[in-house]
Amino acid sequence: MDRLLNDIIDNLKLKKISYGDVRLVEEETESILVKNGIIEALTHTFDTGFGVRVLKDNAWGFASSNLLKKAETDRIVRKAIRIAEASAKIKGGPVVLSPLEPQKGSYKTDFKLDPFKVSLTEKIDLLLKSDRLLGSDPRIKNRTSFMSFRRVRVHFYSTEGSKIFQEFIYVGGGIKAFAMDKGELQIRSYDDYGQSGYEFIKNLKLVENAERVREEAIMLLSAKPCPTMKTTIILDSNQMVLQVHESCGHPTELDRVLGTEASYAGTSFMTPDKLNNLKYGSDIVNIVADATIPGGLGTFGWDDEGVPAQKVYLIKNGIFVGYQSSRETAPVVNVKSSGNMRADGWNRIPLIRMTNINLLPGEWKLEDMIADTKEGIFMTTNKSWSIDDKRLNFQFGCELARKIENGKLTEVYKNPTYADITPQFWNKCDAIANKDYWHLYGVPNCGKGEPGQTMYVGHATAPARFRDVQVGIAR
Repeated sequence: MDRLLNDIIDNLKLKKISYGDVRLVEEETESILVKNGIIEALTHTFDTGFGVRVLKDNAWGFASSNLLKKAETDRIVRKAIRIAEASAKIKGGPVVLSPLEPQKGSYKTDFKLDPFKVSLTEKIDLLLKSDRLLGSDPRIKNRTSFMSFRRVRVHFYSTEGSKIFQEFIYVGGGIKAFAMDKGELQIRSYDDYGQSGYEFIKNLKLVENAERVREEAIMLLSAKPCPTMKTTIILDSNQMVLQVHESCGHPTELDRVLGTEASYAGTSFMTPDKLNNLKYGSDIVNIVADATIPGGLGTFGWDDEGVPAQKVYLIKNGIFVGYQSSRETAPVVNVKSSGNMRADGWNRIPLIRMTNINLLPGEWKLEDMIADTKEGIFMTTNKSWSIDDKRLNFQFGCELARKIENGKLTEVYKNPTYADITPQFWNKCDAIANKDYWHLYGVPNCGKGEPGQTMYVGHATAPARFRDVQVGIAR
């Protein structure tokens, strides 16, 4: 590998280019899906390839291949340069890269049990046990249990002298129950993902949670619909994941702000004139992009431009103070790259992607937050989402809600929804639970780009309270 990559870099240095890099990616995946007591899918795949990126005449070129031969690497270098030259014919502004010292080193996921060395029998037995508990009531018409594992090795070399090796292990698992009775369908689910070993699956306790998931799905069949009104809401930490992801994570991606990326719900309202000026949320709202937190799906040593992992404030004491950026976009707002460039494989060019976008914990105990709420609704587990192309107007739905009456959780509501406008909503936040309730979740399906790329990102969140929010379907 080292010789192949050095040859590519030496070749690039002989060309009349401003910058060049190569990523060689080796990937192994395994996934198991059990549906209604049957092993519906079991896959194990391997994939290896490399991508070359060049900057020439203020334009980028990228080309890739899965053939690791000298003649092929020479062809891919020539192709990437030709693409850059063709792109340069459409005149744009000058490309200035944020400064970066040559980077050398390695990063590896910290884990105890290699998931690829755990027997299939053990994995399948665990999923079948979960499945049996999920399906022990005839009103559960469909149920699924799954596990997924991914090992990614990335070799990165650049013409600036960087040489980096990283090895990631991503794991995930979950269960879902679909309950139906008298034409009513309700869903309850439980899943999570992390950068860890097989011990993460054991700690998920899928079997132990199966009965709860089943009973809550059945309970929802006879629950009252969520009322339509304005009230106080408390969002569980797993719903805060979606809230942070859609209303802060995506709109602070600087390529969306600058208009060079607009797929998957558009651009952003958080334009440069609002930086350090916008009162995004209440004083207790602090949100960071943190690629250094242990165990996060968005944790690494260096991004795919070789920029070291960082913790960057996006929102500080309620004020919008930072972006997620690349080496090319950072100089536009007079900062250095925040290290957010990532690609989902060897045949994709890096884009600005979320790392771990975390809502920092507050000072409340969850039970005290509920006790302090005279009237409201507690909502948990995302079910649906909708947000406009500026990331302003949103409506989110959850799987389950409970009414709050005089500081106590009472009756269950089905199909709960809430809607608001992003900065107005975050300014209504008056309580965030403390670090004891703060949990790092994984999101393995963040979409962006054309052609589309699916990225692994993380969110550490705690339950939070918001006043005077529209719930239900307002007419």
